Amino acid sequence: MFSDFDRFAMQRALTLAARGLETTDPNPRVGCVLAQRGRIVAEGWHERAGEAHAEAAALRAAGGQASGASVYVTLEPCSHHGRTPPCAEALIAARVARVVYAIADPNPLVNGRGAAALRAAGITVEAGLLGEEARELNAGFIRRMQHGRPLVRVKLAMSLDGRTALANGASHWITGDAARQDVQHWRARSSIILTGIGTVLADDPRLDVRLADEAGGRGRRQPLRVVLDARLRTPFGARLLTTGGEVLILTALSTADDARAASLTERGARVESLPAVGDRLVLSAVIERLAELEANEVLVEAGATLAGELLREELADELLLYIAPKLLGPAARALVELPQLRELADAPAFTLIDMQQLGEDVRLRLRPRAAAAG
Repeated sequence: MFSDFDRFAMQRALTLAARGLETTDPNPRVGCVLAQRGRIVAEGWHERAGEAHAEAAALRAAGGQASGASVYVTLEPCSHHGRTPPCAEALIAARVARVVYAIADPNPLVNGRGAAALRAAGITVEAGLLGEEARELNAGFIRRMQHGRPLVRVKLAMSLDGRTALANGASHWITGDAARQDVQHWRARSSIILTGIGTVLADDPRLDVRLADEAGGRGRRQPLRVVLDARLRTPFGARLLTTGGEVLILTALSTADDARAASLTERGARVESLPAVGDRLVLSAVIERLAELEANEVLVEAGATLAGELLREELADELLLYIAPKLLGPAARALVELPQLRELADAPAFTLIDMQQLGEDVRLRLRPRAAAAG
């Protein structure tokens, strides 16, 4: 039975973990609190891959106060040697008395082994406190570890009548400054920003994160930008290739002897071949490749065609939908391309998980109803 203080301490650990929302990739976001006799004595959180894990940072802050302490951590302490030493070993060496964690680490290298090591050392171990909140914080990492695919989040912006652009293609800007700034933070927390060649040709987007550098003067992490370009039509002068950050172009063509692939590589892009059917890359193969690249969260910023394909193939885990208080009329472009329905019951249905007003616009987060129920 968890006490009120247990819940308070774990909530603080979750707040600390969220500080790494935009920085820890590809690692999970983790926070840790150490307490003695109902009082927090030290805190820590994981900031970047390769740097101290949350437990190590908290132990360093605690010093001698770690002995006999209760530890609250949002993810099961790791038990394997990676870029940093095992946290379970550090907690044992510090002689802590109790460890409470929110969720088990889904990484097959850990997944119960950290807790077992702590118990074998005589430390009291309890799990499951505020587990739902911890799972939400690391939904992409958990999905990749358990299912071999990242969380795919499709970002869309539309008018009140569900249109994304005028019939002539004009769409800058449907939403206001506050909504566009919000998108920057969703980009910053993503491992990959995914788009299609149609969007590159029509809009020439940069798809980079345009936020101030992080505190301490560190340069901001830029997600990998991925273009689905079956026939290698990406222009050599595309802004994607002239702004900072890595670009990966996925194509259906063999890259070994393709002159355009060589030219794109010379301009800084990586070009890889994936299976295709006709002029369409196999999206399931695309998503599997993104998981191999250690992507936890993928933000899709594309047009109606790719968005519709991801929905039809049930590869979209979440919709990030911005709604502007405007009407564009029936001739304007539709939000997504979907096959004509014969029955209303066949319409894709979604569960609203969050709603926020941003200036005059509204942002909805939705999940496919079957996925949300699961």
